[in-house]
Amino acid sequence: MVLQARLLIAARNDEMAGPLSEGLDQLGWRTLTARGPYAAVAALTDLGVQAVVIDLADGLEEAEALARKLRGLAEPRRIPIIAIGGGRGVAASTAFDLRLADPVYPAQVAMRLDSLVRTAVAEEEYRLRQETFARMGVELADPELSDEPLRLLAVGEPTPQFLGLSNCLEAAGARVVGAFTSYTAFDFLHEADFDTVVLWGGDAADSAMAIAGGMRRNSRLYHIPTLLYMKTLGGMTAAEAYSRGISDVASQETPEPETAWRALELARSYRRQAGIRAALESARSLKFMDAETGLFTRELFAQHLSRLADAAPVRNRPLALCVLRLRDTEEVAEARRSGWLEKAFPQLGSMVSRLIRVEDTAARLGPEHFAVALPATPIEAARAAADRIAAVISRTAFDGGEGRPPFVLEFDIGTVEVGGGAQVDEALEQASVMAGSGSGAWG
Repeated sequence: MVLQARLLIAARNDEMAGPLSEGLDQLGWRTLTARGPYAAVAALTDLGVQAVVIDLADGLEEAEALARKLRGLAEPRRIPIIAIGGGRGVAASTAFDLRLADPVYPAQVAMRLDSLVRTAVAEEEYRLRQETFARMGVELADPELSDEPLRLLAVGEPTPQFLGLSNCLEAAGARVVGAFTSYTAFDFLHEADFDTVVLWGGDAADSAMAIAGGMRRNSRLYHIPTLLYMKTLGGMTAAEAYSRGISDVASQETPEPETAWRALELARSYRRQAGIRAALESARSLKFMDAETGLFTRELFAQHLSRLADAAPVRNRPLALCVLRLRDTEEVAEARRSGWLEKAFPQLGSMVSRLIRVEDTAARLGPEHFAVALPATPIEAARAAADRIAAVISRTAFDGGEGRPPFVLEFDIGTVEVGGGAQVDEALEQASVMAGSGSGAWG
């Protein structure tokens, strides 16, 4: 059996790497520690590594050189790299996707890894779409990252400590908007875009944690990082705060310039993530998409799926395909006869687009036949995603016309894992047959 590791930790000693490795293994991130640059290069080359953590204890320059070396070796796979260490007065480094101050907690790092790996997959997807659309004569520009100052929302009472932190952020060139209550905080969050939210917990974290929880329940705000700034955590541990969605925790003992640096690191990482997501969103609205649903056409999807399938083994990532076929119920038959089924397809296409991840590709294969390609997704997760899409749509009432009751749409689902470009037609056929027979998943 070939050893596989999701995360490579490059560190010469166990002071940081030992506890982090043990904790991440328990959270499902199988780790491998490399004691030097040569071991790190060998591990990245031979194992299925999805991300890298580098200890800065041996110096910034050596870590930056290693990061650039590993990133180049991993191409065309995009490898997120987190550096652990540093602090106030340290300039931002383009060699890393994110820097976190030591000590770190496994739940904290795991959350950031999940976000960065997904961003890496989205970036790979955008590069592939550039190639697919170029064949159609359409040039997609590279993702543009805004050069506007980083925007941070600071939420909490204007205590001297919190005002001091805001001053440090502004001195670093960031724009800080203050909100004294959770109500005004959510007003700002829904009206403008922010790169990070700083929550002042004071002596009690209840209000701050409520805001963080509300953001995690909102699809638009879900990915915005949050830094909890506390006098004391009271009865809550830092690990508990991370498990509840906080991105970083700083106490009153943390110097304000370092807390500001940590908030800005989160903001820089999120700004890049948002730029890639925005580029992918824009690639969904091109003129040669299906006119009724706004999804990929069958021909465009076939081209892109073939490119995805060729790329998956090279990047050492799984690729799953879901096919959803409209179930021919009595309601659907009546809506089809009356012409109202056809009128439901624009809404249906919009719903499918909102229910998939930005890196997924949805297509209309036929009048009542749809597909979704899910990169870096095992078949079990793909089946769950398809079930969720079908369940949400089946709870939606579509207009049946004047004098007729609304109707609902149900789907039969087929799910397969695509093993390579040569298997694309076979995989599509298998998934379509399963959707027609209701046989479920195959892999």
